[in-house]
Amino acid sequence: MPALVNYSGDDEFHSGGSIYSMDSSRMCSISSHLDMYCPPSKRARISSAYAFSYNMFEEEKTTSIDLLPDECLFEILRRLPGGQARSASACVSKRWLMLLGSVRNSERSEVNEPSSEADMACSNEGMEAESHGYLTRCLEGKKATDTRLAAIAVGTSSRGGLGKLSIRGTNSTRGVTNIGISAIARGCPSLKVLSLWNVPSVGDEGLVEIAKECQLLEKLDITKCPLVSNKGLVAIAQKSPNLTSLAIESCPNISNEGLQAIARCCPKLQSISIRDCPFVGDQGVASLLSSASSTLMKVKLQALSITDFSLAVIGHYGKAITSLTLSGLRNVSEKGFWVMGNAQGLENLITLSISSCRGTTDVSLEAIGKGCAKLKHMCLTKCCFVSDGGMVAFAKAAGSLESLQLEECNRITQFGILGALSNCRSKLKSLSLVKCLGIRDLPMELSSLSPCDSLRCLSIKSCPGFGNTSFAMVGKLCPKLQYIDLSGFCGINDSGLLPLVEGCVSGLVKVNLSGCSNLTDGVVSAIARLHGGTLEVLNLDGCMKVTDKSLSEVVSNCLVLNDLDVAKCSITDSGIAALACGDQLNLQILSLSGCSKVSDRSLPSLLKLGRTLVGLNLQHCNSISNSTVELLMENLWKCDILS
Repeated sequence: MPALVNYSGDDEFHSGGSIYSMDSSRMCSISSHLDMYCPPSKRARISSAYAFSYNMFEEEKTTSIDLLPDECLFEILRRLPGGQARSASACVSKRWLMLLGSVRNSERSEVNEPSSEADMACSNEGMEAESHGYLTRCLEGKKATDTRLAAIAVGTSSRGGLGKLSIRGTNSTRGVTNIGISAIARGCPSLKVLSLWNVPSVGDEGLVEIAKECQLLEKLDITKCPLVSNKGLVAIAQKSPNLTSLAIESCPNISNEGLQAIARCCPKLQSISIRDCPFVGDQGVASLLSSASSTLMKVKLQALSITDFSLAVIGHYGKAITSLTLSGLRNVSEKGFWVMGNAQGLENLITLSISSCRGTTDVSLEAIGKGCAKLKHMCLTKCCFVSDGGMVAFAKAAGSLESLQLEECNRITQFGILGALSNCRSKLKSLSLVKCLGIRDLPMELSSLSPCDSLRCLSIKSCPGFGNTSFAMVGKLCPKLQYIDLSGFCGINDSGLLPLVEGCVSGLVKVNLSGCSNLTDGVVSAIARLHGGTLEVLNLDGCMKVTDKSLSEVVSNCLVLNDLDVAKCSITDSGIAALACGDQLNLQILSLSGCSKVSDRSLPSLLKLGRTLVGLNLQHCNSISNSTVELLMENLWKCDILS
């Protein structure tokens, strides 16, 4: 059966001539480069008796169809009887391909008209199949050229139609331009999702063609396209009534005018993301939010020159917004965030992320907590004016808060963290602290604080001041912890972690201690003994003081463990043998990466463990030979082995 294949390699085409006079090997070479149909062919067998007639045929090549001007050849090509014929013809030369790519879907004129009702039905079914848009194509880097886009436009029409196209980067010498985007527009009316990332040669002309021909467009992402201006965005707005998602980043020629057109013409818009567009201001953002038909649910505004006015509009009109991201808004003050919270319009807001906004202070944070009654997930990054008082006040006001993430909020100390935990005792399930340098390991009276029985997940990374005393207090305040992630916490030792481990009465399920180089067998043994009945994932990657003793405790106590990572630990063949002897152990993933003391002697043990394994990491195990790895791969065919 003829097949359409994905293209790869360089853009090589025959310079011209009839498709029937081309060498079959050349046709096969071309077919491997294009996303289109190439019929099989046999080598011509010509004996000496026919040499004269063959030479006459060669002399008559001057009557080739390629002598016709583009206008005539276009009229012929647009009348080809179907997708397979178009794909085959596109293999003839680059000229034919580009001409076929310039044929609009509405300009195709089939030569063979259906002669019966049955034929008519088949024809209609074929047209319907072309319009569904089942296919997805992604071009990256040097593979992104106009020629390839033309091949996609011609080759996908008879295979369900192109639904999603993503272009990331472009060829440095023959990159994507408006010609390639126009070919997609004319040949792929079923296109619903278009993503253009770092395509500097595509401008308004290409987007205008997309707007004219692809009126089913639902999602548009334009990133680092400096030639795209309001003209292209207005065209999209006027012709794309089904647009639900729009993302614009680093497009300096797009301003308020384009966003106002989107607000007027796209009543189904649900998601808007605008980043680093210097000429987008309050008028554009306010028009999107204040539109009477606004259905916006997800809003991201990053590195824009908007002021307090935009945040006031969001707070007043953002009744449908469920997810809001505000980042790098240098012209927004405390007043803007305060008004946004007190306007009481963000009644359905569930997720809020604020980063690098100086207007986020203790006062504005408390107002947000009071005004967003359904807020469940809060992320604050580089909010340098938020302190302990604001953190505790926010925790008291945000009655529905379930997840809190703080990153580089250096005015928040141990008192703010523990105070927030105490005041979120009924809802908060997850707490994440990253690079909060204001935290110091100081003793604190816990009698005035209420336990946070709801907290299940605790993640602390790169907070050097969070020490043994702090961990002990968290263990007392949060007895129901099940997931602990302390990866990279090289400062913690057994005496600091043990109180936390011992205080978790509900049973730990997932423990990530990767990079905690000061931990020993003592704390691992305690985890195994106390939580062996619930522990499913244990990551000890880089815990160099952990030895075979820990594995013996794991075998004896951990009944449901399925993921064990002991990479770069002091594990030997004896430890692997102990694991293999655990009849109740049902490991599915095991990582021994960097365990230089594990050797070929572990082959029988690994084969036994392999009965349940689906993943085994043996990278940088220098004492395991290639022949052992090959034997494992041969016998453990259900297991993915990294070596």
